[in-house]
Amino acid sequence: MTMDARKFRILQAIIDDYILTAIPVGSRTISKKYEMGLSSATIRNEMSDLEELGYLDQPHVSAGRIPSAKAYRLYVDQLLQNGSIRTGDAADVRAYFTNRAQQMEDVISRAAQVLSGLTHYTSLVMSPKGAELRIRTLQLVPVSSQSALLVIVTDGGIMRDSVIRVGSEMDSDALYAVSRTLTERLSGHTLSEALTLIKETERDMQAERQVLSGVAEFLDAVDSEGGKAKLTLGGASNILNFPEYSDVEKARCFLSVLETKDKLLKLMENHGEMAFTVRIGPETGIPELEDCSLVTATYRLSDNTHGTIGVIGPHAHAVWTGAQRAQRHGQAAHRPAQAGQGVKQYGKEEKKAKRGHHAGRYAKAAGQRSGRGC
Repeated sequence: MTMDARKFRILQAIIDDYILTAIPVGSRTISKKYEMGLSSATIRNEMSDLEELGYLDQPHVSAGRIPSAKAYRLYVDQLLQNGSIRTGDAADVRAYFTNRAQQMEDVISRAAQVLSGLTHYTSLVMSPKGAELRIRTLQLVPVSSQSALLVIVTDGGIMRDSVIRVGSEMDSDALYAVSRTLTERLSGHTLSEALTLIKETERDMQAERQVLSGVAEFLDAVDSEGGKAKLTLGGASNILNFPEYSDVEKARCFLSVLETKDKLLKLMENHGEMAFTVRIGPETGIPELEDCSLVTATYRLSDNTHGTIGVIGPHAHAVWTGAQRAQRHGQAAHRPAQAGQGVKQYGKEEKKAKRGHHAGRYAKAAGQRSGRGC
């Protein structure tokens, strides 16, 4: 038994319908709502074959069918297309990330808020490791007679700052001179490399030793805390809006994974430098997420510094992120009798995809936009 064009058309219709309703789909539903020219009996036989092939599950004997993880994988591999988000949404994302230096925690938090707001799913943003960051500029600004604000800007436009002790003889001109010297020597180097260079600089600048000591301590602290990537979540409670998670125990298991973060962080770290990935159910390797899909994309702060951004939600919704949102924005709303944009060929037959605006592709575009903004 093989997957022919007719079976694929029926499977696609089942997935489309289940995405919108989260209700098991029967043969009569497909026959009435989708213009296939097939009887309910024929569709029912094909659905039995699809179940035997592993593409459909039947939760109860008297119930309709629901797509399996294998079905969603076929859907993603064969139908998911690159796309873009609306111009207005892209402008909103850029407004969050203007070309001004910000604290890294603020950038990561904003990215999580943007993505969860755009998609209405739980968003995840993994920060780049601190060891990957390279210094662009270093500035010392006098705060009092014995202290100064140290501001370090990295190659990704990310700012770190701290107040350090400088001694009583350092005026604004002296601090400016130290800032210029340190920027010349440390620019382009990682934080760990800068620590080594600071020690060498101390031998040449004995008069500014207390200042350099404060700079070194701060660099060491930032480097130590940034050695491991951190995970920031947005819209953690959004999962409760989906009927699949109306079950209290199921929702509790999902939220417990979010709370501990360890499993998710490990999963995000395994993303590597791939531009875009979709993990469906068992592919996540996390039992509590067997009914979820994780869509992730890489964002870059610079050529050498990157992190991962993504969304997680129920299979039917995360694979096709924001179908309802697409309707809200006036994009191609789902109509069973209408074809969408994507064209796929099985054998010699071509089949138009039912919807031209997948939620998964929307998530991909949103993730890429948010990443660029960072």
